[in-house]
Amino acid sequence: MQQSRDKSMTALGTRADVPTMHRRIRSPPLWRLTLSAQFARFETAFPELMEPLMTARVAMFDQSYAHIRDRLDALKLDIDVVTFGKDGIFRGRHGATRPEETEVDYVWLSTHINADGFRDTAFGYIENLKSAKVVQTFNAGLDHPIYKRLAARGMTICNSSAQGIAIAEYALGQVMAVLQPIDEQRALQARREWKITLFREVSQTRWLIVGFGPIGQELATRLRAFGAKIDVIRRSPAPTPLADRIGTMADLGKFVPDADVIVFACSLTDETRGFAGKTFFERVKPGAILVNIARGALIDDAAMITALDSGRLGTAILDVFHEEPLPKDNPLWSHPKVRLTGHTSFGGNGARGRWDQLFLDNVSRYARGEPLARVVDPKDI
Repeated sequence: MQQSRDKSMTALGTRADVPTMHRRIRSPPLWRLTLSAQFARFETAFPELMEPLMTARVAMFDQSYAHIRDRLDALKLDIDVVTFGKDGIFRGRHGATRPEETEVDYVWLSTHINADGFRDTAFGYIENLKSAKVVQTFNAGLDHPIYKRLAARGMTICNSSAQGIAIAEYALGQVMAVLQPIDEQRALQARREWKITLFREVSQTRWLIVGFGPIGQELATRLRAFGAKIDVIRRSPAPTPLADRIGTMADLGKFVPDADVIVFACSLTDETRGFAGKTFFERVKPGAILVNIARGALIDDAAMITALDSGRLGTAILDVFHEEPLPKDNPLWSHPKVRLTGHTSFGGNGARGRWDQLFLDNVSRYARGEPLARVVDPKDI
């Protein structure tokens, strides 16, 4: 009997042999091995189809990517960067395509596209994309026609708050240069003449800010520190601790006569286009200072010049115009009551860093599926 059991065990194999036998019995069939090999070849031939479903394709100008690459890479986001050059070709990990062949999720339009007059060409490339979901721009105001067309295609538009601090400080600095008799003081110095010069304190002025986005809010914050009175015109009369009085465009006529300084910081819309015309200037306080850091088309220039010539308007501080660059024969260049700069109010040394950080924060939000910052309602474009 013992010999019979031994023979049986030999035939079946020892207990230690069972796993080996089990593996031999469970070996993959030939059809499965063949399918695995075919799948591996497919994966090699079409890697873009094997990427995670949540990988976002982020497009930007090639100069923008060269500028931001190290900081963007450090975030280790699940994104595929696609760059475009002045030739209009979009280049990514999987080849080069024309705009009409290119599908992306997120577009970053940085100020780099302004170089060499490339902006409008770049806008055209983005408009011709086969598809895009989000466009983040360096612009605060979205009156350029492309933004309305992109929004009409269902794209989400995010504007910029990065220039708010710089523009607010420009406005405040320019007005202080009017309130302070700096030119007179320089003349006295040149003549070596010792004389007291009186000046007007910011704390003794009342400001009217038309438009209360990031620029208006940053300006009001600084004016509060000086003790100025602040009135605000905005879309909604909702209260804010930064203002003494708040109204909408319907209240403009009531606020204008009280203002020592009027600052335009609003968007250019059908409602605001040309609103500063003859009637507006007839209501301003004699000697008032006007600052326009929004859009030139808010103002009827002929009506403004008439108000300056009559003495009704004391000074116009202008950084934006109907036509830019401003033609050399435009009378604003030489008007004695006009302080004119070439659309440079955003040029503070902190603006670039804030533009970059806004993009890095927002693209991170997008990659994580979180709500975006600075999303503009299509009806406000």
